[in-house]
Formats: sequence, C-alpha cells, structure tokens
Amino acid sequence: MRHASPTQASSGRRHQRGKPNRRRRALIISLSLVVVLVVGAAAGLQLFQSRLDSNIERIGDPFAALPSRPAVETPADGTASPINILMLGSDSRISAGDPSQWTYGGQRTDAIMLVHIPADRSGAYLFSIPRDSWVDIPGHNQAKINAAFSWGGPTLMIQTIEQLTDVRIDHMAVTDFDAFKALTDELGGVEITTPKDVYDNGVLVSQAGTHLLTGEQALTYVRERHGLARGDFDRVQRQQNWMRAIMARVQSQGTLGNAGQLLSFLTTVTKSIAVDNEFTLDTMRSLALGMKDVRSANVSFHTVPVKGTGTSSDGQSIVVIDRPAFDALMTAIRDDTVAEYLKANPDTGDTLGNVVS
Repeated sequence: MRHASPTQASSGRRHQRGKPNRRRRALIISLSLVVVLVVGAAAGLQLFQSRLDSNIERIGDPFAALPSRPAVETPADGTASPINILMLGSDSRISAGDPSQWTYGGQRTDAIMLVHIPADRSGAYLFSIPRDSWVDIPGHNQAKINAAFSWGGPTLMIQTIEQLTDVRIDHMAVTDFDAFKALTDELGGVEITTPKDVYDNGVLVSQAGTHLLTGEQALTYVRERHGLARGDFDRVQRQQNWMRAIMARVQSQGTLGNAGQLLSFLTTVTKSIAVDNEFTLDTMRSLALGMKDVRSANVSFHTVPVKGTGTSSDGQSIVVIDRPAFDALMTAIRDDTVAEYLKANPDTGDTLGNVVS
C-alpha cells in the first residue's frame, strides 16, 4: 500500500535546499559517477563539457607517491579493461579536493566503497567496506580503516585499500552528504519503502510504507542507527537503498531524455564530487560509450564479508573481516569474474534486497 509522505507536497519543489549540515556521509559518490558515466555520451552534452568539468574538484595525483601497487594486465588485443573506483565519503569534501587544506587527524571517511565495472561494461558492482573494519594501515599498525584518510589523506587511503584487497585502484572520488541531499531535492524527492516507522530523536518522520521523501527526510532515514537491529550494517544498506532509489527516480522521470533536466541534474552531480586528475569528463564519456545500456537493475550493492563485531586489544569496538570469504571475493574482482563468483556464492556478504530494515 502506498502512503503519502507528510511533506510530499514540499518534496516536489525541484530546487529545494535544506539548511547546511556538517554531519556528512558519502553515498552520492557511487550514484554520481555511475550516472555521469551512463549519460556522458548523451546528445548535446559536449556543448556543456567545459562548464560541467569546471564544477568538479580535483584531488591531484594520489597514486604518484605509492611505493608499490598490485599488478594489472592490459589486454594485448586492445579491448577494454575492468575499472575499479574507490569512492569515499568525508566530513569535508573540499579539503580532499585541495590537499593544502588537509590536516593530519582532521578527517575520517564515514563511507568506503569499492566499485567494480567489468571489462564488458555490462553493469557495476558496489562493495561497501564498513568504516570500523580492523585492518593494517601502512606505517600505523592495525586500526579502523577509516583512520587511513585522517592520517595520510587520499594516498594512504588508496595504499591501505590496495594492500588489504590486492586490487589495483584506477580512480578515486570523494563527496559529502550535503551533496546527496541536494541531488535528491533536484529530482523532486525519491521513493523509498520502509518496513517500520522512521524517527528522528523520537519524532516521527515517516510512517512504514512507501513514501516520496525529500532530501532532509532521506537523510534522517539513513542516519538512524540505534533503532536498527544491526546498527551500522543496516545503516549501510539504507545508504545503498537511497542510492538505488535515486537511480530509479532518474529513469522513471525521464531525466536523461530531457535536455533542461539533464543539464540541471548533471550540474548538481558535478558539483558534488572531487576526483583524481586523470578521471576527466572525457574519461567518463569514454566509459559511457560502453555503458549506454546499463540500467539500475544492472547495478548491484553489497557489503564485503565480515564475521561481525569485536573488540580490539585497546578496547575499541571494531568490525572483523571474514578473510577467507573476503579474499575470495577480491580474487574475483581482480580476475573480473564477479558475476560468476556471486552467482556461485550468493551468500557472500550482505546483498541489498528488495526490503531494507
């Protein structure tokens, strides 16, 4: 049964903007890039390339200082290679885009996602890595994985991920949660189904059912933690659910086929991300040519295999990675056999289903 949101009328205003909020997460990034890739070859986009490209913040070259990297094979016949993108959510995207503003200990990444685009460009696989995962951070011994960005910025974060996964990262992108909220309102809201009422500090935000949520309401939906049975694990799935809802909204509204809506939408998208220097709009367009038939159904969301939570030797609450299952999944990513692996191992980690807690 479909219910009307308490603020559904206000959600229809396409350019509604909420009060600036400093509690930021990074969920928009996966959607931002996937959408840009898919629509990058759309008719007429070339006319606006300069404007859109100038909106995107540049991280520089975070790969240059890496002491060693996982090996990668380039197809000898000139065919496309798989692409792996590290997407991060930080409490301040700007300081990631301008290294001069980054300070030691100043940021931790609240969301970490490895996005795998196969060589045949048939879709995309997004794997969330819990922020409290206990891992080796080069030069710092073991710690929560989200500390890597705080201690060494983009370069140390990439080094940590590559050491953990043995997967070579091709590009990196960073965003914040304010941008995600703005993009939701740009679309006039997103439709999300919840099995339970959603509360914000004891105040009912939306009842159980299907609702068209504003950016602010969706933000409350993904922030809720203490009322969720699995805490951060359920919150990660809510974040993924929001991404999926935005992708579905883009398709259902025909945004990609309307020149005015498309330009407005892409303007919001490109203002939402910071990327490495080599991840240019031309590179995104090249990927788009191979992904023109990709739809939301071809994008799947997962959480990497974990054993659950635990306590570190110094008393921190941590997430313990299931190394045998994790390593097998990473091997599938390296070998570009993710589809086959997930089909043979459907219980690998958490897969986003139709119903989200």
